[in-house]
Amino acid sequence: MGNLIPILAALLGGIGLAVQPPTNAALGRSIGSVLVAALVSFAIGTAILLAIWLAADRTPLANVRSAKPWMLLGGLYGAYFVAAAAFAAPRLGLASMLTIMIASQLVAALVLDQFGLFGLERAPVSLARVAGVVLVLVGVVLVRRG
Repeated sequence: MGNLIPILAALLGGIGLAVQPPTNAALGRSIGSVLVAALVSFAIGTAILLAIWLAADRTPLANVRSAKPWMLLGGLYGAYFVAAAAFAAPRLGLASMLTIMIASQLVAALVLDQFGLFGLERAPVSLARVAGVVLVLVGVVLVRRG
């Protein structure tokens, strides 16, 4: 029961990652720019997070000064993901784009876990974990060949 809320959050996040690219791609087609669509997406997300922060959190923004510079790169990764996904989804198909992205996420996750990078606890690569990623990579090939 203790993991139910994080599992539900991850499931809903996964659904969001699946519907975000075609939504942003459609917006990009409508307004004529994938980059403007990504900017609008981030602006709306920023406004929502600001409202939630004002209503429920109020951690002082000055605390950001204590962060190391590499910790501020999350926005860069997110911006790239949103723009790349809006660009790639209509060109590759949503399933192909997502399987490629998920496969690359899992390979990167194995490396990050293995070395405990970015403050993660070390989680050594095991045969079972590698086999799971290999199965996803096989899935990428199968989805692409459709």
